[in-house]
Amino acid sequence: MRLQLNRFTSWRKATLKSLAQALVLHQSIKTTLTKAKAARPLAEELISLAKANTLSAKRRAFDILGGHKLVKILFDEIGPRFAKRNSGFTRIINLGSRRGDNAKTAILEFTEIEKKEKKVHKKSKESAEQSKHPEATATEKKPAEEKKAPAQVMEKPPLEKKPSRKFLGGIKNIFKKERDSL
Repeated sequence: MRLQLNRFTSWRKATLKSLAQALVLHQSIKTTLTKAKAARPLAEELISLAKANTLSAKRRAFDILGGHKLVKILFDEIGPRFAKRNSGFTRIINLGSRRGDNAKTAILEFTEIEKKEKKVHKKSKESAEQSKHPEATATEKKPAEEKKAPAQVMEKPPLEKKPSRKFLGGIKNIFKKERDSL
């Protein structure tokens, strides 16, 4: 039984293709349970193609993914991870209902996810080098610190509270004058 996803054929194919692309790129995606179940066979087929690692398999994967970068990721990184497995390349984890429309959500992910290292900023690289050689970097850093003069902090004057004007108070005064003149 194929899930129709309440879409025309071309829309459904485009949705499944988009889900497969996102899964290859991110290795884990959050979507509705129905879409995850519909995209799972396509993802399993892509990994089977990556395990074959032939020219025809790469062309078939390109037809599905539509990008050379994604095909390269699939065949170079994802395929070798699943070389020992025969099936069970993906899993669906239920998350519960979405708040807005109460749709059941799930995570579709590969069973073997390679965790990417976090990018290290230049500042943290410098601090790592300092911890290795604190004496050498301390002498280098002193002239740089001397060049920078501490900025003088100007204190702001205290804020003065303006007296609040009452809107209704002004209207009351108008009516009082009319009453007094009568």
